[in-house]
Amino acid sequence: MKNQKGKSILVIVLFLLLTVGCAYIDIFGLMGSGKAEDITLGLDLAGGVSIVYEIADEDANAEAVEDTIERLRMRVDGYSTEGNVYKQGDNRIAVEIPGVQNATQILEDLGEPGVLEFMDTDNYSHFLAGEEYETVLTGADIEKAEAGIDSSSGSNDYVVSLEMGSDGAKRFAEATAANIGKPIYIVYNGEMISNPNVLTTISDGACVINGLGSYETADNLATTIRIGALPLELKELQSNIVGAQLGEEAIQTSLLAGLIGLILVAIIMIIVYRFPGVVSVMSLMAYTILMIMCLNLFDVTLTLPGIAGILLSIGMAVDANVIIFTRIKEEISAGKSVQLAVKGGFQKAMSAILDGNITTLIAAAVLWVMTTGSVRGFAKTLALGIVLSMFTALVVTRLLMNAFVNLGATNEKLYGRIKERKPRDYVKNSKFCFLLSAILIIVGFVFLPINKNNPNIGHALNFSMEFMGGTSMTVEFDQTFTLQEAEDEILPVLTDATGISASEIQLQNVQNSSSIVIKTPQMTLEQREAAESALKASFTVQNFSVENISSTISGEMQRDAIVSVIVATILMLIYIAFRFQDVRFGASAVLALLHDVLVVFTLYAVAHLSVGNTFIACMLTIVGYSINATIIIFDRIRENLKGQDERKWNLKEIVNTSINQTFTRSIYTNLTTFVMVLVLYILGVSAIKEFALALLVGVLGGTYSSICITGPLWYYMKTKIGKKKAASAKAVKTGK
Repeated sequence: MKNQKGKSILVIVLFLLLTVGCAYIDIFGLMGSGKAEDITLGLDLAGGVSIVYEIADEDANAEAVEDTIERLRMRVDGYSTEGNVYKQGDNRIAVEIPGVQNATQILEDLGEPGVLEFMDTDNYSHFLAGEEYETVLTGADIEKAEAGIDSSSGSNDYVVSLEMGSDGAKRFAEATAANIGKPIYIVYNGEMISNPNVLTTISDGACVINGLGSYETADNLATTIRIGALPLELKELQSNIVGAQLGEEAIQTSLLAGLIGLILVAIIMIIVYRFPGVVSVMSLMAYTILMIMCLNLFDVTLTLPGIAGILLSIGMAVDANVIIFTRIKEEISAGKSVQLAVKGGFQKAMSAILDGNITTLIAAAVLWVMTTGSVRGFAKTLALGIVLSMFTALVVTRLLMNAFVNLGATNEKLYGRIKERKPRDYVKNSKFCFLLSAILIIVGFVFLPINKNNPNIGHALNFSMEFMGGTSMTVEFDQTFTLQEAEDEILPVLTDATGISASEIQLQNVQNSSSIVIKTPQMTLEQREAAESALKASFTVQNFSVENISSTISGEMQRDAIVSVIVATILMLIYIAFRFQDVRFGASAVLALLHDVLVVFTLYAVAHLSVGNTFIACMLTIVGYSINATIIIFDRIRENLKGQDERKWNLKEIVNTSINQTFTRSIYTNLTTFVMVLVLYILGVSAIKEFALALLVGVLGGTYSSICITGPLWYYMKTKIGKKKAASAKAVKTGK
């Protein structure tokens, strides 16, 4: 007994020491790094380097421009996955990279042609000798370069597959025919990066470089070949350090909202769960401190979508504790001692926590692999948060709870009991819920043509600059404005003159300059003239320039995001069907997930909220959050089905009972997440308010669907499909 108490005291002391130590690192750093203020922030929160290139080629076609932008985007990904590359005007390309303050660090190679050349042996010898040489191909001839694994020989061979344009294919066919048994040298910026041997004549413009040793080696080679050459020659016009897109207040208000939200969540947990609530606060404190450390450790660039990932993971961290503590209350109510109740609570909560988090982790992994830009940043932050939330709930909370129980925290009054709720027929009432949901979703689609035909709107959805492109104005004033001053003084003038809402206008100041960069949705000529006149009437403007800019979210990025969500959804369906041994669980979970997304879509259509990066982040957050809430009810249905004779199942009663048993968990979990987002909505700047509003609707929709939609939906699938199968089997047996 004394030994147990000694170990328990040691656990608590170690927890406190490690927590204080990690908090110290977050605040003061370790060996000059690791402080919270060292976390790399994206362009939307902190700004970065802005570079404008002019296209030197006079006859550049649209395809070559798009190819150049895409290859520049690949290069920018090497500095930050949160960078932007877009067309500005007719012959300029703009690049924005967060997290760097010295433009000279990246200018040397970013816009350079990045000479990529393929040479035969003779010409490579001339190249090494500094003599005249000819190339077989250049990077502009390569249309595709992908790493892969060839298993045809029975063992894995890491390869790079290349595809060439028609002109390049002809030259490559001639070169390979003349160099069978000899190497072709691939040279990037004067350095040989690969020298594969030619085995046969390659006449179709497609070849494979094999024997690369590892997938990482193959991937690095493919990446270098892809980005090695820019199809167009670029000339640097200017480079500046620009301020945040969301304004200086965004970070401060987000931090304050996070702090207040965590305090309110702590109060709710303590009131509802008493002593275990105190333990959950300790665990949540450890989660927050570890999250800050890991953002630094894994070099995460934090953006508004990234904040969404953190909010979701905080909700899931609290959710895990709520599941555990509710189970402990149930065990105590069933007559078990506190010691056995705590043990049983963790054991029975384990499957629901693992299944809920793993399904969301599947989505994060698919998004990380298949997407780029802010979506990939969201996935990275979300995955990190999920892993930490599982660790703090299943390890930290468990160690602390067991330690306190061993030290004497065994009074039932410290834990409470489950209050019996009046049974409700959720299945019977679900038909009204299905009707309500259908009406809400239909309203969203009805508003699409209404918006498009509205002369004041003109689009089905309010696509932001990230999707549609827009207008960029650079205004040089006679005085220097801070970003906050610009928002207070310049922004109202612009909104009055153009009729564009403040949430759709981005202001960025330029370091060591009195210029302000103003980005808006596409403006008409009248709006441009009105903006220029209003600014010149209200301020002393020394220089004014305006350009159209293309979208920063490319068509490929949009397709990747959509495809990755579809793939993630399919994988989640397969996982749920496998874990619950019934595909109808997976099907109803996915339908409920789709329901929640469409309800939020209705909000965007009706309220005409801006559809951009934050829209993608919001929808992805809802996907992750919704599936987790659904898993809890399905886990309870699965548990209530165990040990019963299938012939005696009363599925309707089981579904109603399961929803009733998990009702308080659903309410309290969603309440804590709702509170976090609500504070962000109240305190946030205008752009964050739209984002928070959509999340609030998503949380409410997820709560509603998990209680009123998912269980009854599974019931109808089970009984209707099951009856058909049973009838079919009976017909076969009777010979009918």
